[in-house]
Amino acid sequence: MKRGYFVFWLLLLLLLSGSGLVKAQNTPPKAVNLTINLQQPLAPMEPVWAWFGYDEPNYTYMRDGQKLLSELAALSPVPVYVRAHNLLTTGDGTPALKWGSTNAYTEDANGNPVYDWTIVDRIMDTYVERGMRPMAQMGFMPEALSVKPQPYGHHWQPGQSYEQIFAGWTYPPKDYKKWADLIYAWVKHSIDRYGKAKVQTWYWELWNEPNSKYWGGTVEEYCKLYDYSADAVKRALPTAKVGGPHVTGPAGSGAAKFLNFFLDHCLRGTNNVTGKVGTPLDFIAFHAKGAPKVVNGAVRMNMGQQLRDISSGFEIVASYPELKKLPIIIGESDPEGCAACGMQTNPENAYRNGTMYSSYTAASFARKYALADYFKVNFKGAVSWSFEFENQPWFYGFRDLATNGVDKPVLNVFRMFGKMQGQRVQVSGNPAYSFLQVRDNSVRGPEPDINALASSGVKSAAIMVWNYHDDDVPAPASPVTITITGLPAKPVTFTHYRIDQEHSNSYEVWKKMGSPQQPSAAQMKELEKAGQLHPLSAPKRITANQGQTQITMQLPRQGVSLLDYTWQ
Repeated sequence: MKRGYFVFWLLLLLLLSGSGLVKAQNTPPKAVNLTINLQQPLAPMEPVWAWFGYDEPNYTYMRDGQKLLSELAALSPVPVYVRAHNLLTTGDGTPALKWGSTNAYTEDANGNPVYDWTIVDRIMDTYVERGMRPMAQMGFMPEALSVKPQPYGHHWQPGQSYEQIFAGWTYPPKDYKKWADLIYAWVKHSIDRYGKAKVQTWYWELWNEPNSKYWGGTVEEYCKLYDYSADAVKRALPTAKVGGPHVTGPAGSGAAKFLNFFLDHCLRGTNNVTGKVGTPLDFIAFHAKGAPKVVNGAVRMNMGQQLRDISSGFEIVASYPELKKLPIIIGESDPEGCAACGMQTNPENAYRNGTMYSSYTAASFARKYALADYFKVNFKGAVSWSFEFENQPWFYGFRDLATNGVDKPVLNVFRMFGKMQGQRVQVSGNPAYSFLQVRDNSVRGPEPDINALASSGVKSAAIMVWNYHDDDVPAPASPVTITITGLPAKPVTFTHYRIDQEHSNSYEVWKKMGSPQQPSAAQMKELEKAGQLHPLSAPKRITANQGQTQITMQLPRQGVSLLDYTWQ
């Protein structure tokens, strides 16, 4: 071998493996064997995945927004919850990135409140018409109530500093009673429009990430605002569910301190409205985010960081015996923190269009369930802060579920979840990572994270299997054998669904078309079809041998399979 070639290959190997950051796989993938025991239940298959959210509420009733909401409602066997920012923000309803408005509250020349529910109703009507339930966010501060109203709005674009978005809408009210009257009027109006039975299924929550610059006041002022808000909600509807505080990053000391202060206040603090001890708290919410980056030209995820936030939040709640049974909602639960930052300005977000987002979602949700079991808390929901962005370039790399009305691969993971009902059941075998290993170290070893989440219903069973790694680098498919025990002694219909480069993947189809920014009608039809969840092969009838069946497959890196079994 010539010396120049030797030096070239030596440098390449050092680049890929010497740093320990991105390792070349020089050996065949390890065979993974998993066993699913349908007769060994762990806990109910709580639909914690059926929660979605976004910054821009005015997208809700736009063309592609309505289409996507209809699809989300259709894929879920239970009502889907939706959380949106800016439901009380002042403005004319024109949407923009990380912005929205409803003009619900203004004041006349004499300072008297003027309520206008026109835009709020358009948003809520869109949800209710589809059988969805709002996680009604009490925020942000109307311009006429803010203690520091100017400047109020912003014109942020990807690549610009985040600092400019934090303006007059972040501040406390100049009059807490007027704020409380607004909340009371909103709840009463909702009851009048939709009925008490529907509204008492909603979750009323205050603000967003008050431990960050989203809140321009102190923790004490947040607790004061919460007291006034909770009192107003309960006066209007005593059976309503109200909670907070939606801090972000409980693994950090600042967020943990804020969350503990808030919980202590609700339990033992003096209520700013009643003067008594304690404040109503029906659920607890916090946020958890990962942190991808580019390493040697490839995206590297950090699932561990997101799971450590979740673990810390669960642990804090579990440390309060009085609160341990309250529902916990992870109000934003995502691979990173900026949905509107595309991959052109933030190359670490290049994972969003393809199957890496899909496999990350499958693997991370399974670990959320495991962490809830570990801490014995009441895990109710995890909001995927991902929706759609109207009138934006195709596959721009936003954290969204669809682009220009075409579903992205990640949405098909939620279609898979929609087929999982009944009880979560035991999964055993030889996976390379436990949930605690993923929490503490992420997925950085030579082996990928290949594991499963399984459920068993009255007449169905479903096993979601993923092949995930934090490093988005090419790797061969892995041999996976799944043994299922406990099937009924009768014919069963088996369907194998798949998300990979060739299946349930509109992005790959779009690229093969030449990445058109103005697809033809025929191309649009093809893209819409590619965006649906597709089987790997035609469904077939099988009969389990003494309640047992087995499937062996080659699962591509960043691929996700759903093994779906149904019977009569």
